[in-house]
This record gives sequence, structure tokens and C-alpha cells, in this order.
Amino acid sequence: MHSDIHALFSAQGALAQYLPGFRVRTQQIEMAQAIADAIRAQTCLITEAGTGTGKTFAYLVPALVSGGKTIISTGTKTLQDQLFERDIPFVRDALKLPIAVAQLKGRGNYICLHRLRQAKEIDLFASRQDAQYIKSILSFAETSKRGDRNELSIVPENATIWPLVTSTRDNCLGTQCAYASDCFVTQARKTALDADILVVNHHLFFADALLREEGFAELLPACNTIILDEAHQLPDIATVFFGDRISSTQLFEFARDTEIAVRTEAADLAELLTYLDTLNSAVRRIRLAAGEFPGKYPAAQLLERASFAEAFAALIEAIGQIRTGLDLIAEHSETLGLACANAEKLRLALNRWQQAVDKNENDNPDQNAYIRWADISAYHWQLHTSPLSVASIFRNYVEQSESAWILTSATLAVAGDFSHFQRELGLESARTAQWGSPFDFGSAARLYVPTNLPQPNSREHTEAVIHAALPLLKANDGNAFFLFTSHRALQYAQQCLSEIFSEHHYPWLLLAQGEASRSELLSRFRKEGNAVLLGAASFWEGVDVAGDALSLVIIDKLPFAPPDDPLVAARLDLLEKNGGKPFFDWQIPQAAISLKQGAGRLIRTESDRGVLMIGDPRLVEKPYGRKLWQSLPPMQRTRQQEEVVRFLNKINAEAVSAV
Repeated sequence: MHSDIHALFSAQGALAQYLPGFRVRTQQIEMAQAIADAIRAQTCLITEAGTGTGKTFAYLVPALVSGGKTIISTGTKTLQDQLFERDIPFVRDALKLPIAVAQLKGRGNYICLHRLRQAKEIDLFASRQDAQYIKSILSFAETSKRGDRNELSIVPENATIWPLVTSTRDNCLGTQCAYASDCFVTQARKTALDADILVVNHHLFFADALLREEGFAELLPACNTIILDEAHQLPDIATVFFGDRISSTQLFEFARDTEIAVRTEAADLAELLTYLDTLNSAVRRIRLAAGEFPGKYPAAQLLERASFAEAFAALIEAIGQIRTGLDLIAEHSETLGLACANAEKLRLALNRWQQAVDKNENDNPDQNAYIRWADISAYHWQLHTSPLSVASIFRNYVEQSESAWILTSATLAVAGDFSHFQRELGLESARTAQWGSPFDFGSAARLYVPTNLPQPNSREHTEAVIHAALPLLKANDGNAFFLFTSHRALQYAQQCLSEIFSEHHYPWLLLAQGEASRSELLSRFRKEGNAVLLGAASFWEGVDVAGDALSLVIIDKLPFAPPDDPLVAARLDLLEKNGGKPFFDWQIPQAAISLKQGAGRLIRTESDRGVLMIGDPRLVEKPYGRKLWQSLPPMQRTRQQEEVVRFLNKINAEAVSAV
């Protein structure tokens, strides 16, 4: 296959003939060859490829020409759609291969015909707008071949109607459903079984892995090759799926689904509706009892509070009442029977979360321990049971398969070292390879750390970073991302910048995460041409704004995981217990990978230019800072504001003259 790979990527190869402007990249050819070798040997390969390498084609070409069945898993549904609708068809057509391609998403992405009928019959819509959306969804379901809600753009992604007309693992009736033969999910799975190339996302991939662990038939078919793109997300996603979670949203949805079932099939049982009202009140009471401030808390810390313990007991009692009431009518219909079973599962899960704390399972944990904790947001809450490590689970999953495994991302190594990522997934024996970006970062970008900034833990820090960034915003006429490590800092910056922009009549549009969906904010950012967008975690990765619209990225501080996070704290304690150095062995590698993700927003194409400002003096003043900036692309570094302003003035003047 060696000569085939080089020929396909050559200037006279199939890709160059099919794609105008195709460029031969040494890094892409080497990466494709390494992947081809791993597929042939059925081994595990971990690869990092810098921006511009062309890693998608580098793994698609060897996967398609290998002739075996391949599963490709991505970090987001957006990238999943891009692969299925654009990238794979292009490579398939360029190589003239008769390959069947399918896409499979989680069941929540497909219209559920049973729940759609229920929603139509029972008027429980959250708004008049939802009542209008149902008409569009009904019409779509009658004509759509796939039932993928992403194809119905007239209904917003965050519309509250969607949970009413899609299913979950808990409320799906399976083969007992009257619409089983026409089910969009079932049809998608049948297509997936027959495909040569199957595209999924990480959440579905791990849902399948969890089912295999529990001994159930898998959703995904056996295959020769498994490719996991955006692999840096895998440890966090695996932690969620191999743990347990109960949320206020889940309980509200259970109450809503059960109310629909009762009104449809047992309308005379008004007492059950009263119990459901009690459950909704109990769910809200948990949030009030958790305290005024959002945050993440060990389970024991919350249950020590009398108000929270009482609210938790009331929640379990409310679920128990519903379970008892449903048990009397469970045989009336499949829907009521399923609701009864779900009530029992929720009751048992809540009991397990509490009883585990009572047994002090969080004391002296080992590598296989689980940690119980709560995530309290402004209006909702989640109760988690999380594995301290997913390494042994993931390693067993890899070793038990007979597939080649390719894990790839632009951010896996720390100063060229993959060991942190390998330890997290138990893949210490896997082969690793790294290819830098072909872009000339030395000419295209500057890394700027302002002088005289206060320490990041001081009250003055966010305001000082804002004022240090203003000269750059002026020189760049906006066109900036301002990335924060906390929502609190983002909200404070939004208030400060809004006042500054208004007082000085700056013409830049200020956008902030939370004001609208991410896709809408990005659309407005691109369209405006001089906007300043404030974002937290979800804007650090998976966001692609090429060209002049984004030529300045400002990061407020180094993205160290908060040590008071219960799961982080437990992992650091375990690492120290085993003789490790938590800060150097875990905190620094995690921060380096996150920092690379945020920095990666700046240069997306060969012609992009700009400045990365990091408002954290530790990057240059602390000994460990060297490892962090060495993990970034090789930009020219400076601490001189005048130099950065000149650079921005120059690239913006050249952009104007080129128009």
C-alpha cells in the first residue's frame, strides 16, 4: 500500500486531478502512510496533526482503499455531517470506489413517530411557537427518508418541542412500538449494518461501548478499522458514559412524559397527576437547598446540610409515590409500563447515590473507584457517579476488538509528549506520531503576554487584561475572540466592555456566550466584520472562523482545571497517593492541551494572520510556562505592546489594500 498512498497524494494523483488547487503536503502523506500501516497491521496508532495538515483526507484515503469496514467517530455532530455529506463522498468519487456510506446519530436526533402522535394529541406545549412547530414536524415526518431533525432547519436546534417528538433510551418502546416497522432510528441502524463506512459521534460510540460492557447487543457493527477524530475529547466523554448521572432535566422530562401517558391512557387517575406535580416541586426544592452559589460539590458535603438531606428524602419519596401509582396500571399499556419501570430506575439510582455516600466510598479511593458529586448550575442540577479513571475500561475495549484503532487530533501531545493522553486511556503501548502544521506561524502570528499584569487569582486580573487588550482591539478594529476560563470572568468582562464601548463610542459589536446559540453568535460574528465575541469553554474548540473576521484571540488566563472540582481533586489525590506529582503530571498536561485548543482558533488557513494574547504572566514567569508555550504553534513571542500593535496595523492595512 506504500506506493499507492504516495501516488494518490502526489501532484499527478487522483486527489489532485479531482480537487482544483490541491497541494502536496509532506505531513499529510506521512500521516496517511502511518495510518495505512496501522490498518494493515491491525494495531493502535495515536496521531497529532497541526492545523493545515489535512488530517481528514490523511485518514479517509487509507481507510477507503483498505477495503474493510470502517467506523469513523467525531467530536461533534457538525463535523459528523461534514464528513458524511462532503468529505467522504469527495474522496470516494476521486478514488472511484464503489463504497456504501452511512451516518448514525443518537436516537434524540431522529423524529419518533410514536411521540410525535402523542404530542399532536396532547396539548402540553411550552409555548405557542411549539404548537406551530408541530405542524412543520408532522409534514417533515411524512416526507423525510431519514427523519433527521437536522434537515428541518425551520425549527431551531434549541426549540423546546424537540424532546416531545424524539425519544431517549428510557422512553423508547422498542419492538413493542406500533410504529416499529417505520421507525427512523431502526431504519438508520439497518443502513449502518450494510455500510462500508459508518460515521458516528463520540457520544453514540461510547453509548455502544457501554451496552457492550453491560452484555447487550451492540448498536454499531463489527469492523476492521475504528477512527476516532477529535480524540482529545475521549477521556471526558468516556468518564460521563462509564459513570452515572441523574439530572433535574431528566426528572422534569420523566414527569412530562408520564403526564402525557396518564392523560392519554389513564385520564381518570387524577391522583397520579398530583404526584407528578409533587415531583416537579421536589426537583426545584433540590436546587434551592443546594445553596445560592452554583458550583461542583462532593456528595457528602451537600448531604451534610439538613435542608439538602430533607429535600433529597422528599425527592425519593415523590418518585416512590409515582412508582407505586404506576404499578397499579402498568399493564394497561406499553407506555405506562415503561413509565413505571423508569420510575423504579430513577428511585434506585437516587438511593445508590445517597447510600454510596453513607458508606463513605469516597474515602481512600483506588484506580477503579467511583466518585459521587453534584454539579449545581443557576437553575438546574446534576448528580454524578464518575469513575476516577477510564483507562482500564477503554484499554479492555480496544484489546478485545480485532480492529485497527486510529486516534487523531490537533491537540494530544504536550511539548511532543503523548504520555498524559496515553495514561488517561490506558494506551501506553500504542504507537504515537506527530506532524506539525505546514503553515508559517513565525510570519503569520505573534504570541503576546502583556507586562505588569496582576496574578490571575487577584480581583484586579480580569479588568487589567481588558485594559491590556484595548490597544490591540483598536489596532485590529475588533475582529476578536475573547476566551475565558470561567463564566464569572466572562460576565464581568461583558459588563466592563459594554461600558467602555459605549463611553468611547467604539463601533465594535459586542457578542457574549449565552445571548444566543453558538451557531447564531458565530454567524453574526462573521457577518459583522468587526465584532468582539466573548466565549467560555464551548468556544475554545470546534469553532472555525477563517479570514479577516478573526485576527485576534485573547485568552484571559492559563486554563488549569479548578482543584476544588470534586472529580479533579479526587484524581489528584489518587495520583499523589501513588507517588506522582499532581501539578506536573496532570494539571500542566491538561492545561497545555486546553491552551492549544483555544490558540487553535486563530490561524485556520494558510493566508490567516493574527495575534494570540495570553493575559497570564505565569506563562513567562514560571518555570513550567516553558512547557506550555512550547506546546503551542511556533509563533514569534513578544511582551512589547508597540510591536504587536504595529503587526496588527500592518496586516490590517494589507488586508484593506488587497480588497
